[in-house]
Amino acid sequence: MSSQNSKNVNLNGASSNKETRHIELSLKGSNLSYVPGDCLGIIPENDPELVTSLLEEMKWDTEMAVTINKQGDTLPLKEALITHFEITLLTKKIVQQAAELTENEELKKLVSEENINQLKEYIDGRDLLDLLRDFGPWKASAVEIISLLRKMPPRLYSIASSITANPEEVHLTIGAVRYTARGRERKGVCSVLCAERLQEGDTLPVFIQQNKHFNLPESQDKDIIMVGPGTGIAPFRSFIQERAVNEATGRSWLFFGDQHSSSDFLYQNELEKYQKDGVLTRLEAAFSRDTTQKVYVQHKMLENSKELFEWLENGAYFYVCGDKQYMAKDVHNILINVIEKEGVMTREAAEAYLNDMQKQGRYQRDVY
Repeated sequence: MSSQNSKNVNLNGASSNKETRHIELSLKGSNLSYVPGDCLGIIPENDPELVTSLLEEMKWDTEMAVTINKQGDTLPLKEALITHFEITLLTKKIVQQAAELTENEELKKLVSEENINQLKEYIDGRDLLDLLRDFGPWKASAVEIISLLRKMPPRLYSIASSITANPEEVHLTIGAVRYTARGRERKGVCSVLCAERLQEGDTLPVFIQQNKHFNLPESQDKDIIMVGPGTGIAPFRSFIQERAVNEATGRSWLFFGDQHSSSDFLYQNELEKYQKDGVLTRLEAAFSRDTTQKVYVQHKMLENSKELFEWLENGAYFYVCGDKQYMAKDVHNILINVIEKEGVMTREAAEAYLNDMQKQGRYQRDVY
């Protein structure tokens, strides 16, 4: 289905190191529906500038017809590279197959058995243009090189709105990924498409991905504790909106974190209004760059460990959304610390308590 863009704003202030986009898409006529916790899949397009660089590097004919699937459908080469193929990520398989299309000794060495670690290192953060520049001259046709590529995978984003509160709309909170590596500016395929190239009135191909293990409690009177730093705030905005519309009686507590309170407090006005209206019972915010000692959401959890444990004992549901590598691990460990300390129990007993919560569906994570 396609969805039309109706709003696209940067949530960060001018002095921020980040760019987080709040995007509103219209679902009118799409028959798509979702519940809080679900994700929106977007099938993005590649940056036309990157595609042009590729075509120029290889001196390929932009209009040449290339086959894009097993059914034998074709597209002109430039269009196929923009809309159909993944060109910003390399895999071991692609590099190994590419080695057969060139006389380049360095590449042949890179894909040999004993250099598996160098190959992993090479792939990390490099793309098709890097590969083609690094290991030419290529004795392969455009068709042979294109046949190595994978189909563009969709990107999934946690939905940041409640359809009950915003009929026929879906909102997203997307952090634009931009960095410089090996002398070239790199851009996240979908995040920068949304940040830079998505104009009002443009449509995007989208679908709803259910997230069965990340949902509000069925009962409106259950308390919820939400930990969502950065773009991890997205599903909790949808939770809070839904509970506001349904006038839920359960209490809610949000832990939010980012770099600077002045420029990175995403949805600050909305959240503070929800707090004033009593929809959001508690709001703890941690800003890591505002103090000499970095303060993160897990520090705020420790500061409030007594109340946190009281909420858990009272049957609260605990949700975490955001970075899997660091944040979610830290939050998990701190949660065990809190249970151990406040519940006056052994580490093993605290871990068992948390496992039990998980079995009951009261500890849910949406991490990426």
